[in-house]
Amino acid sequence: MAFQTEYEFELPRGYVDEAGNLHKRGVMRLATAADEILPMRDPRVQQNASYLTVILLARVVTRLGELKHIDTKVIEKLFTADLSYLQNIYRQINELETPKLQTACPKCDHEFEVEVDFLSVAEGLS
Repeated sequence: MAFQTEYEFELPRGYVDEAGNLHKRGVMRLATAADEILPMRDPRVQQNASYLTVILLARVVTRLGELKHIDTKVIEKLFTADLSYLQNIYRQINELETPKLQTACPKCDHEFEVEVDFLSVAEGLS
């Protein structure tokens, strides 16, 4: 099974370009470290931290309908429902799922899963 780096999506409302064409289907790729670090130098982010979302999405949305190029101007013109939808997809595909461990109660042998939070475990060791 190949490692998946691109994810298809369909916007709930869609982007309307200058010619009035509606673009709903697109592709988002996994973010890299550079995608999250480099926008922090952008003056628009330094003036308004909320603009980070716009730049991030412009970097990771690789296709939207028939558009030739996705940039911050396109992301700025999305309906808020579509922006929120893309933010949720971004979080889903880029956040690491918390590891789970199968375990059993030592008293009753009931089996269950527990989430392992390595950061909390590491803090407890220091």
